Amino acid sequence: MSQQQAIAQYCTRLGDNSLIQSYRLSEWCSKAPLLEEDLALTNFALDMTGRAELLLELAGKLQTPTRTADEMAYRRGERQYLNDLIVELPNTDFAFSIIRQFLVSAFEVQLYTALSQSTHTELAAIAAKALKEVKYHYAHTADWVLRLGDGTPESNRRAQAALEKLWPYTHELFEMAAGEDTLVANGIATNAATHYAPWIEQVETVLAEATLNLPKTTHRQRGGHTGIHTEHLGHILTELQYLQRAYPNAIW
Repeated sequence: MSQQQAIAQYCTRLGDNSLIQSYRLSEWCSKAPLLEEDLALTNFALDMTGRAELLLELAGKLQTPTRTADEMAYRRGERQYLNDLIVELPNTDFAFSIIRQFLVSAFEVQLYTALSQSTHTELAAIAAKALKEVKYHYAHTADWVLRLGDGTPESNRRAQAALEKLWPYTHELFEMAAGEDTLVANGIATNAATHYAPWIEQVETVLAEATLNLPKTTHRQRGGHTGIHTEHLGHILTELQYLQRAYPNAIW
């Protein structure tokens, strides 16, 4: 794998994470428990869609100069998506979505802080823009984790249940895909494993204040980096890609 191909794959993975996160959050549009939260989660989804477009556009350009972000998003099959499994899991309740976004955003603060110093100028610029967004996503969801965990017995139960279900999927966030070690050596990408220590410290601090317990399970779910996904991604793509599949090259 050439360095250009490795960068394209790396940007594809980051873009896919943002795109699928965006889809899951957009499902809360008109359904969130509060109007303010309806607007907040919808705006989070828009932030992620914008980030996905920039990353997938860069990935497509590195593969073929004429390949667009739309082609990357809407013309690939399920096995060609490289997102982490955690972002494709279906929303079960509000607590689940908040806990997931909190865990992912805490990681993304570390990730995009490092990537904003990338030696690849385009990737660094995208990361710098993303960092402003993910810092707010983290602060907002951390506040909600406190409200849910230290709220009513029912909100605490739901938040803890979500944490237990999501925890096995968090480990994949800190794993690198094939070819990324060269990018790390050249200062282009970041070694995801180095973000675990500050991430777990941040997460533990918030969970302790929220009276939530850190899960003890050592079980790990992985596969997204190699295109092996849960059954849920196929359902997402069926809806997400319908128009472009039915009417290729449609514009409006």
